[in-house]
Parts: sequence; C-alpha cells; structure tokens
Amino acid sequence: MDRQSILGYILIFLLLVVWMWVNSPKQTEQAEQAKSVPTQTARQDSAKRLDTPRAQVKETGQANPLGKFFAGRDKRVDRTITIETDLYIAEISLKGGLIKRWELKKYKTWDGHPVQLVDYKKAGDLSLLFATSDGRLINTHDLYFDVALTEPAHRLIGGDEEYTLNLALPATSGGQIVKTLRFKNGEYGLGVDIKLVKMTDVIANYEYQLVWESGLRYAEHNSIDESSFAAAYAYAGKELTEINAASPDDRPQKNLSGAVDWVAMRTKYFALAIIANEGTSDGAYLEGVHTEAANKGAIESYSVALKMPFKGGREEGGSFRVFLGPADLSLLKSYGVGLENIVGLGWTWLIRPISEYVMLPLMSFLHYLIPNWGLVIVVFSIIIKIALHPLTRSSMRSMKKMQSLQPLMAEIKEKYKDDPQTMNKQVMNLYKEYGVNPAGGCLPVLLQFPILIALYNVFLSAIELRQGNFVWWITDLSIPDRIFTLPFEIPLFGIRDVSGLALLMGITMFVQQKMTIKDPRQKAMVWMMPIMMTLLFNGFPSGLNLYYFVFNVLSIGQQVMVNRQGDAEPLRKVEPKKKKSSGVFAKLGKNLPRLKK
Repeated sequence: MDRQSILGYILIFLLLVVWMWVNSPKQTEQAEQAKSVPTQTARQDSAKRLDTPRAQVKETGQANPLGKFFAGRDKRVDRTITIETDLYIAEISLKGGLIKRWELKKYKTWDGHPVQLVDYKKAGDLSLLFATSDGRLINTHDLYFDVALTEPAHRLIGGDEEYTLNLALPATSGGQIVKTLRFKNGEYGLGVDIKLVKMTDVIANYEYQLVWESGLRYAEHNSIDESSFAAAYAYAGKELTEINAASPDDRPQKNLSGAVDWVAMRTKYFALAIIANEGTSDGAYLEGVHTEAANKGAIESYSVALKMPFKGGREEGGSFRVFLGPADLSLLKSYGVGLENIVGLGWTWLIRPISEYVMLPLMSFLHYLIPNWGLVIVVFSIIIKIALHPLTRSSMRSMKKMQSLQPLMAEIKEKYKDDPQTMNKQVMNLYKEYGVNPAGGCLPVLLQFPILIALYNVFLSAIELRQGNFVWWITDLSIPDRIFTLPFEIPLFGIRDVSGLALLMGITMFVQQKMTIKDPRQKAMVWMMPIMMTLLFNGFPSGLNLYYFVFNVLSIGQQVMVNRQGDAEPLRKVEPKKKKSSGVFAKLGKNLPRLKK
C-alpha cells in the first residue's frame, strides 16, 4: 500500500469519525418510564398557539376558568370504551374524548411488554383547543363528553369491519362539539371528524386546533439513543419543517401559517401523525421539551397542533386521519402525503435513494426467502461483494503492482533526493511505464463509503430490523451487541460496553492490512487503523458490523487469490499503444501503390 492509498484511508476514517461524532448517540441505559421527570405540557402555553389578544384572555387564577359556556363540564364520572382490532387495543376516555391507551399487538418493548404509545400518566391525548367569546382559553382535555348509554364498554373489530364512536360536548348556549372517531380493522390509526354545531357565539378568533400534547412513550432500552431520533414535524408545500429538543436548554417552537398537510412526531421506531383533509388547515404549531431522566437518560416530549379555520357558520368542522403506529417506510408511503419523510435514511441527494430503493427492498426480498435477519445480512454482504468484485480485484492488482515497484521507487528517491520535482516526475513515469494507478486502491473504499452510510441509516432507522436476532449473544441487529462491560470508560470514545462483532471486524481488518502493507515504514498502519476502526465501530448497530465482518472475510479470500496470481506473474512494462490513423485519407493511403526508390 503506497502513501496515497494510506492518505485515502486516513481521510475516509476522519470522515467517518466526524460524521459519527455528529450523529451517533452515546450508550446510556434508558431511564424507567415511571421515574421520568414530568414535563410541562403544551396546555400551559396554549395561549401562544392561539394568538389570543391579552385583553380577551383573563388570568388563569380566575374563579371560573371555564367561563359561562362550559361551567361544570369538568366534574363528571369518567367512562372508558375499549376498541380492539387485529393490530392494536385502544381505550377512549369520556374525559376529553381522549385516546387513553394505544397498545400495539405486534410489537414489544425492549423488556418484552406490548408497545404502548400513549402516556397514560397524562390521562390521554387528542383534544381541541380554542378561545371563547367570554375571554376563556378552553382545552377539552379535562372536559367530559357525552356518549350514548347503549355504547358497549368493549368492541372487537375483525375482518373488514368498521366502528364509529360519537362523542358530544354540549355548551350552555345550546351548541355542541361533536367528536366522531372512526376505527377500521387492519389500519394503524383512526379517522377523526370534528363538527361544531351552533358555536358561532362561543368560539372566538375564527380558529380552533386539534392537538396532541404529551408526546409518545419510549419503547427502547437506551433512552439517549431513542431521544436522538425523537422530533416533531410539519409538512406543507412538499417541504418538511422539523424541531428537535436536543438538550435541556432547548425548548424549540414553530408557529406556521397557511395550509399545512400534516403534523407528526416520532421516537426511534414509532410515530404519530395528524393529517388534515387537503387544503383545509390554516397553520400548525410545534413545540418540544427535553427532560433529563434517571441513569443519565433523557426524554424528549413533543406537542403538535393543526390550526383549523372557524368561519362562524351554523354547522362546520374538519376531517382528519390520525396515524399511531410503527414508522414503517412502506406503511407511511401508503398514506400518499409524504409521511415517509420522517424516517431518516440519510442525505436526500445521495444516501437516501441507496437506502430506500436498493438496501431496504433487497433486504426485504432476502428476508422473504430467509427468516433469520443475520443470515440475510450475510447473504447481502456476499451480493455486495460480488457486485464490487471487478472493481476490488482491479484495486488489489494495482496495490500488488505498487508493492512490486517499491525497490524501483526506492532507487528513484535515492537518486533524485535533492531534486523533488524530478523525483516526482520519474515516479509518475514509472507508474505509467508499468500501468499502475496510484489512486486505484482508494476508489473501491470511496465507493463503499455511501453504501456504509446507507447501511448505517437502514440498521438504525428501519423498523424491519428492530429486535432482529442472529445467533448466540446477537439478539438485536439494530443496536450494538455486547460481550462484556469494562470496569472503566475509554476516554474520547466513551466506550464501556465492548462489541463482539466490532472486535471480529477489527481482527479481519488487521489481517487485511498485514497482507497488503509490506513497507517497513508503514508498519504502524497495520495495527493503528484496525484499532481505531474497532473503537469507532463499537457503537455501531451489530447488523452493520456483521456486514463489514463478512465483507472483510470475503476480501481476505479475494486478496489471497490476487496475491497468488501476482506472485506467478512477473512485473512487466506496459507496451505503449500505437496511434492508429483514421479517416478517408488514411484508407486512401493504404490503397495507393507505394513508389519505388
């Protein structure tokens, strides 16, 4: 391996270090949900979202905060209605007409419990927010809705069956808010219809909002890792707006005006979205809070709201679709509104197309044939190696020739040591004479760099690989594997848990370096690069380390073959190509009789 190849590897390594330093979370155990510090909900800052004039909204300490229209609606007996489909179990509370529980049947938390997306400690979510003409700011979160007495306490939906639940919140003026929830088996989420009947004299400011305020419950073991993916979004005009409460000092807010297609929030693998009928919304509001939790953990909670216009008609409202489920790319795409943009698969202009249209489809196809995700990655590594074989073989041959040229290069450097310009010229002539490309060893590595980043994003973000096991200690290919824990933390890298696959990957890289580096002056590279890459890859998903390990093993086999062929073939100069004449006059010249001297 020549100096330029080494420089290429170092540059690639530095790119990986910088990129991972920016994007990778530290390994910290998740705090228990029960011990998480309560966050201030968006209801306390509702006035910001409604832009209500201060003269119209009185102080919160007033004697009757609900005003004359909803006085006493916060004092009723609660009742819960359970809806069960093939995909989830939902509980709807009459207090606020809220979703109190949303439990996914096909997904488990890291410790084996069903994934529950709603923070039940905050009594549920999905409420209405509006200002009234008597100067109150009303959030229906704590107001009791009415429901028909004949409504069953538990409703099981199967097949293609649909179920509709009608909830009503009457006002003393004779008007009412009708909240209709529509459930359909086989779909993650529900339809929501809001009807405002005779509310002209009640609602002020020509606006109401449908809000989700308490974020989503975490489901993974590492809360720092999950928080690194948590965010809130708004989508309008095919542009995605994102907020991220990345640190305790951050409380990001976005107040958007104009038609917004949807608002959403996500954790690492699950998401919520509120989608308005096209062109009906009047804006959106996003807010995030970052809270430190026990065991050095962190919880990010987001609130989102869709602003809807109220024109003061006798009967008006809005229609919405609410998604609550896995952040599965194909599932989000099926909504046809760009929801898939919340799944981070890398840079849109380069990495995301590789992740979305090559990696995921190929892996999904292989998993259809092979049930074990670890074996899928092994087969996938072989396919990628076969695809890159012609390029890597050419690179290895070039590097082998470079090794053979070392004695000749040493002579040139010794001969022209006082004339660097002539020395470089002679070295380049030597490369040209023997047909060696000095950058040939770096090209395959550079081409693999986008593939590695795409794989990194796929293993981190694709829910298909969540909790995908392989063999022995490798039980989840989407997170780092662990074989033992150090009694201390490695400085700079923050490593305490040691990855077995990262060690195997480092060992195979050491073998590769040993086979390719023969220059005594470059022996430090034999061990330096494997150690640095092992430390860097220690925090990577085990699926990515498995891919790289298998790829390295195949590369070692390929290098052995190339070395044997190179040893059998002597070093030869490349014959210069003769310039061929072309054109009409050249052909004519061939046919003319030659003159005798």
